[in-house]
Amino acid sequence: MSITNTPSGRLLGERRLGPRLYELEVASRAVGRPVKVLLLVPEGWSRDAERTWPLLYLFHGGADGHESWTRETDIEELSAGSDVMIVMPDGGEYGGYTNWWNFGRSGRPQWMTFHLEELGGLLRDAYRAGGPQALAGVSGGGYGAFVYSAHHPGRFRFAAAFSSPCTIRKPLVSISLLLATYAVGRTNPFRMWGVPVLHDRVWRSFDPTSMAHRLRGTGLYLSAGTGKIGPLDPPEARREIANIAEPVVRSTLAPFLRRLRELDIPITTHLYDEGTHTWPYWKRELHRAWPLIMKSLDVDR
Repeated sequence: MSITNTPSGRLLGERRLGPRLYELEVASRAVGRPVKVLLLVPEGWSRDAERTWPLLYLFHGGADGHESWTRETDIEELSAGSDVMIVMPDGGEYGGYTNWWNFGRSGRPQWMTFHLEELGGLLRDAYRAGGPQALAGVSGGGYGAFVYSAHHPGRFRFAAAFSSPCTIRKPLVSISLLLATYAVGRTNPFRMWGVPVLHDRVWRSFDPTSMAHRLRGTGLYLSAGTGKIGPLDPPEARREIANIAEPVVRSTLAPFLRRLRELDIPITTHLYDEGTHTWPYWKRELHRAWPLIMKSLDVDR
């Protein structure tokens, strides 16, 4: 079915994967193709209910997809008994959790628009999502949680980021992001935010540190390791190139945290001495952040 002839945010397909787990296929003009989403509903949920349920977005990292949270964590078991709806959408292997600038010509992909408007509207209208909302993500997905909150102040009660870059305008970080975008997507990475320094206005508009003042009133959680092999790493972890990402991420946190202190904006942090850019640590951090997220959504557990 052609996207151009399909209402944006329309449900194209729904497949039940378990007692509480559904896979959705959603039309998106913002992205330009159908997008897959996992939806984990609470016990007692009904699409015909008169009530609504709080919503938690879980975002994956780069070079991954919508199945990562159910593949790598125990989110189904962790959320059992929690009166919250959890959505795990695809964000593209190199989507960046952003509306791509495309050198000022607009155009696709517009991932923020898809996640918050098209998908958000579908969940509200067809699945009874409503009331308080929160976001959490790993790596680039946690960056998305902070950026989405900053772009929509007051909409989200909580944002959690596990091993996520918080200062993208540092030369090492901007170069790393551009190289990673090209390596994964084989596309012109400057389409996302333009050329660093030359188009600094655009980079600032998607930089958590530059937008920190817009996070006031949102509960925040941030964690990261150092890249050193830690207790949750297998012996072969020393050979994993992806682990180089953790010290790069860690280097971005100090300016962000300093800016939050200047603004007197509280944040909960867990900065650990050992640990790599891998799922075992992110699963642990999900468990650490879970009570804070649930409390923000007025959910007992």
